[in-house]
Amino acid sequence: GPVQQALAALQVLAVAVHLRRQHPQQKAGISDPMEAHHTMDSLKKAMPVRVQITAILRKALFSGEYKSGDELSLTETAERLGVSRTPVREAFQTLEAEGLIELRMNRGAIVKTIDEKYITDHYEMRILLESEAAKRAAQRGMPDAADYIKKLEALQSHMDSVSTEEYEELNLAVHSAIWTAADNERLYKFLSSLWNGPSVGIASPKLDHYIKSTQEHIDILKAIQKQDAKAAQKEMAKHIERSLNNILKNFKFRT
Repeated sequence: GPVQQALAALQVLAVAVHLRRQHPQQKAGISDPMEAHHTMDSLKKAMPVRVQITAILRKALFSGEYKSGDELSLTETAERLGVSRTPVREAFQTLEAEGLIELRMNRGAIVKTIDEKYITDHYEMRILLESEAAKRAAQRGMPDAADYIKKLEALQSHMDSVSTEEYEELNLAVHSAIWTAADNERLYKFLSSLWNGPSVGIASPKLDHYIKSTQEHIDILKAIQKQDAKAAQKEMAKHIERSLNNILKNFKFRT
């Protein structure tokens, strides 16, 4: 079903690891060896569970994994994510407030009509805010920029065999580190609420996106490292604009 396709496409392992730490009595749905691998910086300051689940579902909606009128089951979604119903219910409430779904009493939710304008508006907000975060990071300084550049260059050395988990953890870590360096708590929260993960899908091959995105991350961080605020802002805007184009391709392909 669409939920299973979405989970396969979006790779929820980072969520499951974080949830296991918060709710050890719940089944996380991954093996211990995989959990041990999740030791990167993205989990040091992980997003709240409800935010991560919201991001997973939002990405699925934007990618056309769900069609208008499809029903989202609260129980089924919670079971597939290996979490309790509470954070899923909170994610549903957020998505309803965004106009993406309509809640039904004791019946989960129904997907509302989503068009290209909605997706474009969402990404334009990300471009405005995240490019500003990159500019501020360059102005204020980002001491860990060099460390992230090394991690990204290491990733480039084995790009043809990089795992989805490895890429997605570093992807989130880089973005959240830049938000942190911007030194504005409200901006950080806004950007967390807009997050929807990598823009991969049927119409945008995973490896191609990984290669381009990793180099873009390096370019952004080098501009920040040089304290070139204008370049950092420009490189981040270009990075997210390409993600928007990828999402729109996937959306058009599925619709």
